[in-house]
Amino acid sequence: MARILVTGGAGYIGSTLVPELLRQGHEVTVFDNFRYRQNSLAAVCHDPRFTVINGDIRNESLLASALKEAEFIIPLAALVGAPLCDRDPFAATTVNKEAIFTMLKHASSDQKIIMPTTNSAYGRGESGNHCDERSPLFPISLYAKDKVEVEKRLLDRGNAISFRLATVFGMSPRMRIDLLVNDFVYRAVYDRFVVLFEPHFKRNYIHIRDVCGAFIHAINSYDRMKNEIYNVGLTEANMSKYELCEAIQRELPQFTFLEAPLGKDPDQRDYIVSNEKLERSGWRAEVSLDAGIRELIKGFTMVKNTIHGNV
Repeated sequence: MARILVTGGAGYIGSTLVPELLRQGHEVTVFDNFRYRQNSLAAVCHDPRFTVINGDIRNESLLASALKEAEFIIPLAALVGAPLCDRDPFAATTVNKEAIFTMLKHASSDQKIIMPTTNSAYGRGESGNHCDERSPLFPISLYAKDKVEVEKRLLDRGNAISFRLATVFGMSPRMRIDLLVNDFVYRAVYDRFVVLFEPHFKRNYIHIRDVCGAFIHAINSYDRMKNEIYNVGLTEANMSKYELCEAIQRELPQFTFLEAPLGKDPDQRDYIVSNEKLERSGWRAEVSLDAGIRELIKGFTMVKNTIHGNV
């Protein structure tokens, strides 16, 4: 079993991944600043293989100290999403890019890194644009641009894997309702309608438990997967916002969605992503969009407030 450092381990993905890593028998250290005052890892505090560091990854000396004992590093700490990054671009770049560059400076060459980046770096293509790991990148948002630079530095360093994540959905102990599927289901449950701008733009989606499964697969298959980029998404969930709303409506027939005759979506992503490379490595996403929607409906029956998001 391995010693694993997870930065941002109390966040949306980390609070689902860390308990699973502990169940797999790993020793896990979480480095997080708990900026959302979350207690999302309370259920694993009893585990002697779990260690927690409360700090900011921009603190170079604290980060360097945290890195020393790790065999694997999973850097989840980030300011995620275009609206949050646009609101404070300085903070976004210092966390999402400069802190990662600092981490790479202090990490030894034999430490293994599995880094989440983003498939939003494919930017806006022509209608029907199909993207794989060799496709050119046209990042639109500051978040995507910083992730592109991080990915290049990561692969130049070597002994690393880059996971270009699709848009994640599903319930988590540190919930986010600002992610697209989560947001639309939340609106369907409480508002019962949504207005769509440019509804036929397509993107790829993946359930949060499958994201965690991909990380565990990479740990277990690291030597044959390292030094490569992999798209991480649910192949069956390359779909438009309109198709997503149709899927939600099948579970909530009272849900109504309308196409705006005017206006532009600030998120201009429009592409179809191939996940074939990761699937050839022996793993594929399993949780369907429909199952995730049903899960979210149950979850949002319990959750109604404005703190569960990054915006």
